[in-house]
Amino acid sequence: MPKRQTNKFKHKIDVFGNVAMVNELNEKSFRFEKIKSIWSDIVPQTGSLQKQAADTILANVTHKIIVRYSAGKIITKDMQLHFRGHKFDINYILNPYFKNETLEIFCTEVVK
Repeated sequence: MPKRQTNKFKHKIDVFGNVAMVNELNEKSFRFEKIKSIWSDIVPQTGSLQKQAADTILANVTHKIIVRYSAGKIITKDMQLHFRGHKFDINYILNPYFKNETLEIFCTEVVK
């Protein structure tokens, strides 16, 4: 199997995580805040449109986002990835062949 070329990571994505904060009522709540930016490769996988009630359409687009292992090892399933105004929810994270070289993050795009 050929080695992955490191110059393939040409898209800079932002990693957002749930950060605890105290609101004005002194209650603990969570909100997404940017944790870091990393270089990645974004590969579209599948897409589908589903017609819902009241003539609304639900778009389901999935992507595979590949990052270096050292940069992405802090990423967990409860985080979000942002790229040029697109938001991605993480479905699962795969470490191919357990080589600790890259992480493949399978995501669903959040369509507003």
